[in-house]
Amino acid sequence: MWLPLLGLILGVALGLLSDIQVPEVYGNYLSIAVLAALDTLLGGIRAHLQQVYDDKVFVTGFFFNIALAAGLAFLGVHLGVDLYLAAVFAFGVRLFQNIAVIRRILLAKWTERSKGSETNASD
Repeated sequence: MWLPLLGLILGVALGLLSDIQVPEVYGNYLSIAVLAALDTLLGGIRAHLQQVYDDKVFVTGFFFNIALAAGLAFLGVHLGVDLYLAAVFAFGVRLFQNIAVIRRILLAKWTERSKGSETNASD
């Protein structure tokens, strides 16, 4: 479960330490790719906590989300419409939903542990 978080931390650290400049033209595409990656990461953590995690679903979801979002952004650029905003909105909603579910699961586990330790201490 901690491997995706380790990868995220390593990627952010390498990004901050490197001197790579992304052209402004690709800014919309990059923002969509980052949101898709974060959505997939949090979805994977949520699935792991719910004990329904599947590697194939995680990997295919990652690439499909990025391809769909980049396709929307590309189509929007050629139509002269900011279609990338639809992907930003969709991924943003999914991010907050995944975070809310993860928070609820962790709170339930924490409450369960604290109740268990109180029961053991009173025995």
